[in-house]
Amino acid sequence: MTDTPPAPTHPFTPRAATSTTFLVNGLVLATWVLHIPDVRDRLHLSDAQVGTAILFIAVGSMFSMPLSGPWIARHGSAAVTRLFGLLFCLSLPLPFLAPSLPLLCLALAAVGLTNGAMDVAMNAQGVAVERQMDRPVLSSFHAWFSFGNLGGALLGSVLLAAHVGTWTHVLAVLAVSLALLLASGPHLLPRSWDRHDPAPTGGPSTLRQRLHLSPAVLTLGLLCFLGMLGEGATGDWGGLYFRDVLQVGGGLAGAGYTAFTLAMTLARIFGDRWRSRHGETTLMLGGSLVSGAGVLLAILAPSLPGASGGAGPWVAVTGYALTGFGVANLVPVLYGSAGRALNAQGLAQVATLGYLGFLAGPPLIGYVAHFLGLRAGLGVIALSLLLVAALAPTVFTRLRAPRAEARPDPAAP
Repeated sequence: MTDTPPAPTHPFTPRAATSTTFLVNGLVLATWVLHIPDVRDRLHLSDAQVGTAILFIAVGSMFSMPLSGPWIARHGSAAVTRLFGLLFCLSLPLPFLAPSLPLLCLALAAVGLTNGAMDVAMNAQGVAVERQMDRPVLSSFHAWFSFGNLGGALLGSVLLAAHVGTWTHVLAVLAVSLALLLASGPHLLPRSWDRHDPAPTGGPSTLRQRLHLSPAVLTLGLLCFLGMLGEGATGDWGGLYFRDVLQVGGGLAGAGYTAFTLAMTLARIFGDRWRSRHGETTLMLGGSLVSGAGVLLAILAPSLPGASGGAGPWVAVTGYALTGFGVANLVPVLYGSAGRALNAQGLAQVATLGYLGFLAGPPLIGYVAHFLGLRAGLGVIALSLLLVAALAPTVFTRLRAPRAEARPDPAAP
């Protein structure tokens, strides 16, 4: 390569800029999640209708994510991150302006479309930063996303307790997010630092390659789907669970989501150290078991002795903290494993399958809650996380086998 740019004068500036982008993404998403009950009550929606509306986030994301790859190849991950980061922030007020369910669905589709493209682009920028720094830092970016979620949850809980209006909260978050993106955007790494795979030849064969899912992609994608289902649905339905089932309001209604994001943030800070010390299989097994047990504890909280005396909500908060602590490193481990075992296309396929679980989980819980109650809906989350614990040892054993067989002939073409 003859056009490799010189190393930046300030090598940590791109890392800080990328961390800021992840932070803003988490902050904006947390702001929407905390106000789902307000939007539901304002439009007089049922749980099933809320689930339908949230489903349109997935619709928008599934439309933009496959297109993000060509956009990044053509314009670079930095340009796509800057554009869709700004559009994502500007989409935040749309659900709060929607006067009806159909328009709410359209507004959330716009949120999903911009978020899906931003998610792919900022992770691609994270890979570019790893390449520039020549060491792994992608997990730290996901920790910054959790910091954004945590900051959004804490800010929202404080404002709810102080009876601050929804629009004051939304517009304040919008202003701060736009300022952060505009300040950090120019410091993202340019297109020359992105990975440029050779251009494929033959349109039909390329389409078949994109649609083909190898056994490794399917198994890792399934684990990623189940893990991200638990991560996404736990957050989206936490506020409604505390308000409707545990019958708490004000700032305490956001305590479960705050505990979830705080525990997830702390666990991601130490995730790389735990992975190197105990191994990816142990971290997957332990994390999924702890998170599944945490969901079950939150579900059982209203039935436990002393719940009628006010202990139930705090038991549920503990359950949400355990859930966040356990689920925190499932996706980083899976992404890292996919990156080592598969090519770039396989990694993208695993990420897409996982993101589908993140987006499809909340509406699935809504439909189950409509027919069986919200506690049963949360039971789906516990089941998905316990399935990860059951499947992970076999998946990682089989994933290592082909790599071990390939080592005797490293020079093979």
